Amino acid sequence: MGQSPSGTSGDPVKSEVADLDSLGFMENVSASLSNLFSPPSKEIQCVESIVFSSFNPPPSYRRLSGDLIYLDVVTMEGNKFCITGTTKIFYVNSSTGNILDPRPTKSAFEATTLVGLLQKISSKFKKAFREILERKASAHPFENVQSLLPPNSWLGLYPIPDHKRDAARAENALTLSFGSELIGMQRDWNEELQSCREFPHSTPQERILRDRALYKVTSDFVDAAINGAIGVISRCIPPINPTDPECFHMYVHNNIFFSFAVDADLEQLSRKQASDAYASNRIESSGMLQSSSEKTANHLPHGAQRVPDQSDSLNTEILNGVTDLTSDVPSETQLSESEQATYASANNDLKGTKAYQEADVPGLYNLAMAIIDYRGHRVVAQSVLPGILQGDKSDSLLYGSVDNGKKICWSEDFHSKVSEAANRLRLKEHRVFDKSGNVFKLAAPVECKGIVGSDDRHYLLDLMRVTPRDANYTGPGSRFCILRPELITSFCHAEAAERSKSQVTSEMDVSGGTDSLDANAEPVPSIQENPVSAGSEMQSKEKVEKEVAEEYGCQSESRHISEEILFNPNVFTEFNLAGSPEEIAADEENVRKASLYLKDVLLPKFIQDLCTLEVSPMDGHTLTEALHANGINVRYLGKVAEGTRHMPHLWDLCLNEIVVRSAKHILKDALRDTEDHDLGGAIAHFFNCLFGNIANKGVVNSTNLRSQKKDHVGHQASSKSFKSQAKSKNRGSARKKQSSFLNFNSDCLWFDIQEFAKLKYQFELPEDARLRARKIPVIRNLCHKVGVTVATRRYDLDGVAPFQASDILNLQPVVKHAIPVSSEAKDLVETGKVQLAEGMLSEAYTLFSEAFTILQQVTGPMHREVANCCRYLAMVLYHAGDMAGAIMQQHKELIINERCLGLDHPDTAHSYGNMALFYHGLNQTELALRHMSRALLLLSLSSGPDHPDVAATFINVAMMYQDIGKMNTALRYLQEALKKNERLLGEEHIQTAVCYHALAIAFNCMGAFKLSHQHEKKTYDILVKQLGEEDSRTRDSQNWMKTFKMRELQMNAQKQKGQALNSASAQKAIDILKAHPDLIHAFQAAAVGGGSGSSSAATSKSLNAAIMGEALPRARGVDERAARAAAEVRKKAAARGLLIRPHGVPVQALPPLTQLLNIINSGVTPEAAISEENGVKKEVNDHPPSEAGGGSIDESKPGPQDQTPVGLGTGLKQKAKAKVPL
Repeated sequence: MGQSPSGTSGDPVKSEVADLDSLGFMENVSASLSNLFSPPSKEIQCVESIVFSSFNPPPSYRRLSGDLIYLDVVTMEGNKFCITGTTKIFYVNSSTGNILDPRPTKSAFEATTLVGLLQKISSKFKKAFREILERKASAHPFENVQSLLPPNSWLGLYPIPDHKRDAARAENALTLSFGSELIGMQRDWNEELQSCREFPHSTPQERILRDRALYKVTSDFVDAAINGAIGVISRCIPPINPTDPECFHMYVHNNIFFSFAVDADLEQLSRKQASDAYASNRIESSGMLQSSSEKTANHLPHGAQRVPDQSDSLNTEILNGVTDLTSDVPSETQLSESEQATYASANNDLKGTKAYQEADVPGLYNLAMAIIDYRGHRVVAQSVLPGILQGDKSDSLLYGSVDNGKKICWSEDFHSKVSEAANRLRLKEHRVFDKSGNVFKLAAPVECKGIVGSDDRHYLLDLMRVTPRDANYTGPGSRFCILRPELITSFCHAEAAERSKSQVTSEMDVSGGTDSLDANAEPVPSIQENPVSAGSEMQSKEKVEKEVAEEYGCQSESRHISEEILFNPNVFTEFNLAGSPEEIAADEENVRKASLYLKDVLLPKFIQDLCTLEVSPMDGHTLTEALHANGINVRYLGKVAEGTRHMPHLWDLCLNEIVVRSAKHILKDALRDTEDHDLGGAIAHFFNCLFGNIANKGVVNSTNLRSQKKDHVGHQASSKSFKSQAKSKNRGSARKKQSSFLNFNSDCLWFDIQEFAKLKYQFELPEDARLRARKIPVIRNLCHKVGVTVATRRYDLDGVAPFQASDILNLQPVVKHAIPVSSEAKDLVETGKVQLAEGMLSEAYTLFSEAFTILQQVTGPMHREVANCCRYLAMVLYHAGDMAGAIMQQHKELIINERCLGLDHPDTAHSYGNMALFYHGLNQTELALRHMSRALLLLSLSSGPDHPDVAATFINVAMMYQDIGKMNTALRYLQEALKKNERLLGEEHIQTAVCYHALAIAFNCMGAFKLSHQHEKKTYDILVKQLGEEDSRTRDSQNWMKTFKMRELQMNAQKQKGQALNSASAQKAIDILKAHPDLIHAFQAAAVGGGSGSSSAATSKSLNAAIMGEALPRARGVDERAARAAAEVRKKAAARGLLIRPHGVPVQALPPLTQLLNIINSGVTPEAAISEENGVKKEVNDHPPSEAGGGSIDESKPGPQDQTPVGLGTGLKQKAKAKVPL
């Protein structure tokens, strides 16, 4: 944890900083796991025990005297007391045995508070309690704030702490209520949520109060849903329909409705492998064939019907069972019914609910919702719809269908509300047929359900397709493969920009503009059939055309045009669309073009951004976030992997993510059928199969095992729950399942992973995938996705069975939710980014501060968005020269990221890296290096040692060592960074030039101008090939080459005036090399370094920040672009004279190394070398140090003779200001 700047800002920099042990060279990451946790602080114990006395409850005659409670206390001195709590005071009574004596003791210990009484009876309590208060007071205020939904930790303490007796803990466990209130009425989650949405929000303060209430209620609901789901999955809560099969059970607990979803992807894999086995004649018995065919036709009891939800209650009570699947129902309809229960539908429903909540249409309501994955099961939790479980509500369904379009209900009042939301969500009003041939006009998916609750509110449920279906995935089993809302927004803006461009080139009058609009409307033909008012449409078109003619593509005009692009959510589905064939074809073409835009434009652009490091994910989670932010679904991960095959770190990242996602489904399937007492062993065995080499004898194919198990379940689920039957028949069935899984070996597991990857991601895992997988990042990612906690010890991951059952410490629920945040604060942050990019530091600081204040009032300090505000505030203060203020804000971000994202999250690692640069700016180099060490550890855990961010951090570390004069250590890190970038990014990448430039600068600081010229020549050659000779960065590199060459000639000329190399100087050089053997390795590495380093455009910006002191270290995705913008800000601020910072410590070059280099350069005597060294040092120290590392670089414009050229920190910075997200 970063220290407070107040205590360190005035400390002088130590001239000698000891090298941190194996800093950054963490090839054996497993051995570094124990370093993740800091040593636990000494526990301060105040009392031995304090529990409710067995005298409770007070007898009636004592209650009349005011007695409320009795407590038994054992102090640290070993004394035992019985304390009485009354309506006025606490006092020690005279009870000593098994009989209550309520009289006060003779010493008359009493106080108005319990703490005050304990301080009187125990001096050790008083001392320890004071220490606790002092520790709390000395900590950062944010460290005392509780996080509402803390992240799951995949690592647990090792050795395992002793489990001590704690009566209070035991009492809490006995009162376990799975989230419900023990005292008073249970909370009505739905009423609380909807009442908060009805709060007034016309003024900023009203909006803050409304957002805070919504955030608090939703957070409490998610917390209660997690506890309730654990109780449901643990079978501690009874279902409301116990006679149905267990997979159809529904639960109501704590006014929350729970239902199960199934893993349809795994079922699809089982069906595919069973059919493949039949095709290749590997099915040996006709009974197995019959079972497989029945399973294929019926989709198993898990998927045979929709997942039970609250609309099922409506369905059974109102429509008398119309959801029963009969033989005359089309197969597509049966398939759609089966897919309602899938993981994908639950995910889509959550995203749809969140979209409608953000649309915030008055009078249209949604239920609170959360998805909980625990022990292999997925539970969907929803607030209870008022009146849905009581009585006959035959008139409550007013909109949509409960039977997949057989009967559609419609209401004008409901339709008006849904239409308003549809306009905000870019959904088109369209017409559909029901089974009877009636036509209905809808503005939402057919299967959505508009219900009026008993509270007379209009609720919209089952929002599983609020965006159109992906036209690239239209086969069976892909009904819920829908486009992401980010893609819809991007596509609409792209179409609007293209249309604006075409309109500008046409005639400037209105009629000409209209003709151009019609002529260029091919990308979105459905605009012509948009079912909105003709008058309003014409007015809006005329307005848009005038704006185009007057402003030539203004942003507001583009946004207005994009609003006209609406999508029909029911195209490419089994529903029968009404309307003219031209309109339907136009709607389909509209969706098809959006899908092609995803496949042909966004996907290649994203792959290009990955290769240029514009987007640089560190692990699977950040890769998923980057995909979603760009509008790309995870199902395209295989195509991303194919596009990045030539980039080793991206190829490994995509490969690991596909392996983890495939293994996750198989592990969850194993957990679902594992008894409680075998969970640890089953998880350990799975990990051994995945990472070790388990080869059991007599192993049957895992697919056949799963098929037989599922078929056995399918034959019995119609009458009773399969798990309850297995229990009631005999205990041996569970042991049989367990033993069958233990027979599972490594080859079977990896075969299933390969098949799943091929089925789900259309990706063929390479033959060496088992060897290429980075084991620590894969373990970390898999544990995060399943909720497993393993012991933090050193594992022999190359062994046969590296894991034991005792290594599995916990299994935690994994949650997906839609907790709202303040939209007003988001807008302020986006506006602040614009101001920051334009160099308006004061305005940006005001906006970020206001957003920070709003978020603190809405969410409290422990929230990811608050951390983002702190990061931007730190960036603004850094570029304004206020290092102490930047450290304070960065410290806040670091604490929040550790508490809300996790100790080893990539954002936490980048927080440590930024903190290190800020400390370095205050000349606190030792603290900076320790923070860099922590950042390297976290980066190695999340991505492994081979990642461009690790190389970037190496360069930052090298610049810090260079500033304190430890040039041999700096060279070691620079060479290591160059090797990594060469291996990861190739020999002709722009970032290679940055690495060579960093080495050239380092050698220049040491006076090795020959080596500087050689490395800068390599920089120049790469830039010429990649950017051309006319690019400003190439010209900057050429100027550096001239400067280095000029300095080399000047030095040679000075030495040739009267001094030549003699035997003494040669002997001196030999003595230096003997005394410093590490110099030999450094020069050998420099001589061999003829390859090229590699790095990316985005990394080049932050690496040059380290070299030239112009930017913060590179973060991921949007943050790296913000860092680029911040670099531009810094240059503008420097021009305005806003940058004020203390000068750094003079560079102290190593005398032996500098003497040797001077001897090599021009063959001078040691005495001349010393004098030349002093001259070089003076020249270097005449320039102010850089903030991020290379503190000795002159960034002034070179003159014709002796001035240093413009630094590549400015030149190599890509001129991509327009790309900064606004």
